[in-house]
Amino acid sequence: MAFTLAPLPYAHDALEPHIDTTTMQIHHGKHHQAYVDNLNKAIAGTEHENKSLEDLVKSAGKISPAVRNNGGGHWNHTFFWESLDENAGGPPSGDLAKSIHDAFGTFEAFKEKFANAGMTRFGSGWAWLIIKDGKLEITSTPNQDNPLMDIAEVKGTPILGVDVWEHAYYLKYQNRRAEYLAAFWNVVDWKKVAERYEVAMPKAKA
Repeated sequence: MAFTLAPLPYAHDALEPHIDTTTMQIHHGKHHQAYVDNLNKAIAGTEHENKSLEDLVKSAGKISPAVRNNGGGHWNHTFFWESLDENAGGPPSGDLAKSIHDAFGTFEAFKEKFANAGMTRFGSGWAWLIIKDGKLEITSTPNQDNPLMDIAEVKGTPILGVDVWEHAYYLKYQNRRAEYLAAFWNVVDWKKVAERYEVAMPKAKA
């Protein structure tokens, strides 16, 4: 079963001015496509050929680095695109907002801690908001790892993630990662994050 790259759920210029058109074209059409292509090459003719992407990611410690890195890259980027939207941003609402308040005190405190996870991730990687043991937690991972992986330092179910690889922001923000992370909040689709929360939280508490 070959994996394919899904189209973006919005136009390449939809996230302007916060994430620029050229970055979106290259990030999705070149970088993400490369992860898909290299993943397909890595699993061709192996026992992993017919496994789902999530199954591959969850067993990262038992598969080759090529499958782990490219499978993680495909999963992470698909998750990332679906977390963003035009006419988005603002604060969350409902049960998700309450859980953020319970876990971090205020929405602003949450944003500060999340951004700090992205800023302090050395080199390339991701920052995540996850559900762990029925509570919200912030973590980060190197390279294309994520909290679903069996080798993750902090395991949990991601409901929001931000890419802090330089290819995600360098054309517009150069070395100003903090500005990119501040702009990120303007395009977060909290409805999508809340949907993930509503699915994952009952399972975490079960």
